[in-house]
Amino acid sequence: MKLAKDSTAWISVPMFLTAALAVAGNWYMSAVALAGFVFMIFFHRDPDRFPLGAGMLSPADGKVIAATPDRITIFMSPSNVHVNRAPLDGFVRNIEYRKGTHLPAFMGRACKNQQNRMHLETDDGDMELRQITGTLVREIVCYVRPGEQVSRGERIGMIRFGSRVEVSIPMGYNLVVNKNDKVRAGETVIAVRNS
Repeated sequence: MKLAKDSTAWISVPMFLTAALAVAGNWYMSAVALAGFVFMIFFHRDPDRFPLGAGMLSPADGKVIAATPDRITIFMSPSNVHVNRAPLDGFVRNIEYRKGTHLPAFMGRACKNQQNRMHLETDDGDMELRQITGTLVREIVCYVRPGEQVSRGERIGMIRFGSRVEVSIPMGYNLVVNKNDKVRAGETVIAVRNS
């Protein structure tokens, strides 16, 4: 199983704790640490993805909690893959970190939570992608830097332990997903160009 970039420390700590507790004979706590180890592997999985068609791809796994003609919001529960991907080919113009609140990511007011705002220049216009943290851990890992080119479906970062991603829809695109739909990063087409 492929694991997310920079996840080694998160996985190795409960692994070593499991072994140390087992050696010490504390089987109950060792079992708890083992459960934590299994969860960390599950949470940090990073499967390969392939687009299911032409158009703008979902930047995140999860459930669509808001969808308007110009923006879509996706909630990622702890069971979802948390690696985010580029919706379209583009140039990373800048990335802006903003401090904020720490509300549960599924709440409407969570749009003011701690976040990264990535501004992409695409052939179809500018796009803003927001990686927004939830209540726990609140760590955003960004794999790309300003000045880099990204390809449609490329891994661009991840958010740990419950979060959401918002992305603007360029003019000339129509949404093809609705609120409450389930989507997968780098695979589900969320908007297509007007014909």
